[in-house]
Amino acid sequence: MTDQNDDEEGSDAFLKCFGKQLKLFRKRAGLTQAELGGRIGYSLDQVASAERGRRIPQPELIDGADRELDAGGVLSAMKEEVARASYPAFFRDAARMEAEAVELHAYDTHVLNGLLQTEDYARAVFTIRRPLLDEETIDERLAARLARQEIFQRRPAPTLSFVIEEPVLQRPLGGIPVLRGQLEHLLLLGQKRNVEIQVMPCDREDNAGMDGPFKLLTHRDSNQVAYMEAQGRSTTATAREEVRSIAARHGIIRAQALTPRESLVFIEKRLGEL
Repeated sequence: MTDQNDDEEGSDAFLKCFGKQLKLFRKRAGLTQAELGGRIGYSLDQVASAERGRRIPQPELIDGADRELDAGGVLSAMKEEVARASYPAFFRDAARMEAEAVELHAYDTHVLNGLLQTEDYARAVFTIRRPLLDEETIDERLAARLARQEIFQRRPAPTLSFVIEEPVLQRPLGGIPVLRGQLEHLLLLGQKRNVEIQVMPCDREDNAGMDGPFKLLTHRDSNQVAYMEAQGRSTTATAREEVRSIAARHGIIRAQALTPRESLVFIEKRLGEL
């Protein structure tokens, strides 16, 4: 498990490095912070904070600055790493692995997987977190979570599967309209050829997932790792026997759950009840 302080320091250093690059390109273009902000639709304070590494800049700010400063893609190329700086420290390594995975299999028990969440649902998840997050942190983490969903547009398309415990589909996080929009989104994602969504109904007498949620990620070199998190802590399992055991458990979970087709019917029925 990566030391959280090391992760925080590394992210701070990267943001400061990015800020210096932004400042150099701005000065080369002969623009003040206010002038650059005006051209790309951001305030002087937002540009200044990005240059000093005090605030994680939004992807739109980075792309706008790259374009207006004629940076040749240098700034935009850092977008992904900048976004990772807004993840909680315990998730940063997992985000890198997720972005490189050719296969991802997830089992979730309390809340929908971040890759499946709508913007409204994700905002509700961050808003109800305790201790409370400030609005700026919520915005940063929301942007980072939505950026992860680019995995659905990747080519070649990765193989993605998700098993969701039934109670997750019953929790109206953010309110009924938010849940309704989220269920509609699941139905759309479930139509993708490389995505399988399964529901584990509450009436199952045998459930191999009692140890809690996890992810299995397979890289291009065929190495597979398992990732687990709870209470702001994470564990990445790489030992072959441990990963093999978790993968076997995942296979049983999928066999016990509804099939992908049955699951979409189940979700559609739940949607009709709202």
